[in-house]
Amino acid sequence: MQLDELELDLPPAFEIGTKVKTRKLIRNDGTYPGQEIGATLAKKGDIGYIISIGTFLQNSYIYAVHFIEKGLIVGCRKKELEAVEEIK
Repeated sequence: MQLDELELDLPPAFEIGTKVKTRKLIRNDGTYPGQEIGATLAKKGDIGYIISIGTFLQNSYIYAVHFIEKGLIVGCRKKELEAVEEIK
């Protein structure tokens, strides 16, 4: 993606129901209620499922990922996720 190209000009990278894993440690940046800022929400390699797709600042997608084992739903950006398997 070019610097002047909006992510929203392209279709979402993941579909609802896609099994994904985190590419890096995800910490609360202050947007996750009930957790302290800096608290770990997901560790690198944690598995979850895309349950909804929203947007952030009208330029990027935010994927709501349900980490079933943790019982958390966390908003993640495309660069923080990778697909584990494709939807058939």
